[in-house]
Amino acid sequence: MALKDTIPFGMVLPHRSPDPVDVQAVHRVAQRAEALGFRDLWVTENTLDHVFCFDPMVILTYAAAVTTTVRGGVSVVVLPVHSPMHVAHQVATLDYVSHGRAILGVGLGREAHYTEFQVPRERRVRRFREGVELIKALWTKPKVDYRGEIFQLEGATMAPKPVQKPHPPIWLGGGHPDALRRAGAIADGWMGSGGSSTAHFSQSVPLLRAALEKAGR
Repeated sequence: MALKDTIPFGMVLPHRSPDPVDVQAVHRVAQRAEALGFRDLWVTENTLDHVFCFDPMVILTYAAAVTTTVRGGVSVVVLPVHSPMHVAHQVATLDYVSHGRAILGVGLGREAHYTEFQVPRERRVRRFREGVELIKALWTKPKVDYRGEIFQLEGATMAPKPVQKPHPPIWLGGGHPDALRRAGAIADGWMGSGGSSTAHFSQSVPLLRAALEKAGR
């Protein structure tokens, strides 16, 4: 079968468990996944959790250090509870040290995230959209002037720049129709909401296709 006829697969990297995760298991799984031809290794972001969970950027950087080709992604960073400047720098650094293997997944998260991190829930969509715009700008421009409703920057610079051009792929997660429309407009990829059924996924696909067509993508 020709390469163009194959479907790429990713897999979950050990990072979250009721018991502590052995970093040597992370090492072994990352290298074995690469040897078997998996394209991506994925982790979640669960900062405040009832079980053991590694920080996504740290463990993806570790996985990148013990592999050479397999990509690494987080599914997803709850972007509105973070500084987009910090996220941009973390992922640019991951992409730089991994020689262009980083994927950033972002989403709005759940109600509890805003309470836990003491971030206002109001205008979270505006915060999210401006965050994505800022990240892309910091990755691609030598100097950034940004004047949004939430974020403002003047003459801001950031290095290192990502290796991937124009920038590492940004995937949006979520199953709400509004999330699908956002993905169609601004994302490089889409992930269904965690735990959603195949039936829900099949209902989401036409909505996403319609959003892509509307955006001329």
